[in-house]
Amino acid sequence: MVSAIPDRAALVAAARDTIRRGSKSFAAASSLFDRVTRERVWLLYAWCRACDDIVDAQDMGGALGDQSGAAERLALVRRLTAQAMAGQATGNPAFDALGLVARETGLTMAMAEAVIGGFALDAADWQPRTEADLMRYCWHVAGAVGVMMAVVMGVSPDDEDTLDRAADLGLAFQLANIARDLAEDDAAGRCYLPAEWLAEADLPPGEQLKPHHRETLAGLARRLCDMAQAHECSARVGAGRLRPRQRWAILAAAGIYGDIARKVAARGDKAWHSRTVVSAKAKLAWIGRAGWRALRPVPASCHRGAQARRHTRKSLIALAEAKPWG
Repeated sequence: MVSAIPDRAALVAAARDTIRRGSKSFAAASSLFDRVTRERVWLLYAWCRACDDIVDAQDMGGALGDQSGAAERLALVRRLTAQAMAGQATGNPAFDALGLVARETGLTMAMAEAVIGGFALDAADWQPRTEADLMRYCWHVAGAVGVMMAVVMGVSPDDEDTLDRAADLGLAFQLANIARDLAEDDAAGRCYLPAEWLAEADLPPGEQLKPHHRETLAGLARRLCDMAQAHECSARVGAGRLRPRQRWAILAAAGIYGDIARKVAARGDKAWHSRTVVSAKAKLAWIGRAGWRALRPVPASCHRGAQARRHTRKSLIALAEAKPWG
C-alpha cells in the first residue's frame, strides 16, 4: 500500500538534492529564480530525471544499465505519472513532485505525455532517419520540457509564441548534448545523427567514431552546434518577455549550455577525447553576463540568428500528427 504524499518541504528538499547531483549547470542557473519559481523548477526537474533514469536503467544520467525490460520500465513511468497527475500518492518522491507542481501551476497530462514520448523512443531503440526525425526527438525529450518549464514560470498555456521560444531553449540544450555525447552514445549502441547525414558524409553506420572518420564527424557535430545556436537565439528572444529574475536565469542557462555547443565545435575532431565541460568559473561568468543582458533589449543579432532555425514547436507537432513514428 502506498503511503501518503510527503509534505511540500520534503519534496522540495529531495528535488533540490536531485538537481544538485544530476545537473550542476541547471542547478547554478536555477539559483537565480525567486524562491517559489526555483522550487517549482526543482520539482519538475526531479520528475524528468527520474523518468530518464528509470527508462534507461541508469543513475543520474550515468552509464546505461541493462536495457532489457525497457517496455516495462516505460509502462511504470506512465503509470506513476498518471497517478501523480491525478493527485494520488505514488511512493516515489520524484513523481509526487510532479503532482505537486502540476497542482500549483496547471501543468497537464498532455504536456507530460509529450515528454514521455521521447523516453518511449529510447525504449524502442529508435534512431533518426532525417533531420526532421532528429528534431522531433529533441522536441519530445527537451523542447516539451521547455514548455513545461515556461508554464512553471508563469507563462500562459495560451501564449503560443513564447511557448515556441521556450521549446527552442530545450531544443538548443538537446542538440548541444547530442554533439557532446556522441562517443558516450556510441558506446551504448545509440546514434542520434540522422542516417541521411551519415550517408551524405559517407560515414558507415556504427563507424563514425573510428579515428579516420573523426574529422568528418566533427563536421556533423558543427552542424548540430549551428542548429543549437539558432534555437538558442530564439530562446533569448523569448526570454525578453519574462520577469527580470526569470529572464536572468534563462539567459544564464542559455549561455552555459550554449558554451557546450561552442566548445564542441571549437575542439573539432578532438571533441570526444574527453567530455566537454563548462568550468565553474565560466558558469559564474555567464551568470554575471546574463544579469547585464537581462537589463538590456534583445539584440538584433539574436533576432537574425533565430531566423536560421528550420524547425519550430508548431511545425514539429504538426509533423508528428501528420506522420506518426514508424
